[in-house]
Amino acid sequence: MHLSGDADNIAHLRLHRVSPPEIEEIFRNEPLDLEYDLEAGEERYKSLGATSRGRVLIVVWTVRSARIRPITAYTASKSIE
Repeated sequence: MHLSGDADNIAHLRLHRVSPPEIEEIFRNEPLDLEYDLEAGEERYKSLGATSRGRVLIVVWTVRSARIRPITAYTASKSIE
């Protein structure tokens, strides 16, 4: 699996206290797809998954240039878990 992101993207993830390695773990651990949306002509997905340490996250992502690009990620609330 290949992730893409730039400095601004990674900084946005850090605002939510999520690291790129955690995003990679979510996708390795086979997340549950929750939603699909088309925003400004781009497919966006929302997935629920757990890191190897058991942290449950929501990840909003897209595919660009055959790579997964996280848009945002945050800790799942109890109502989602």
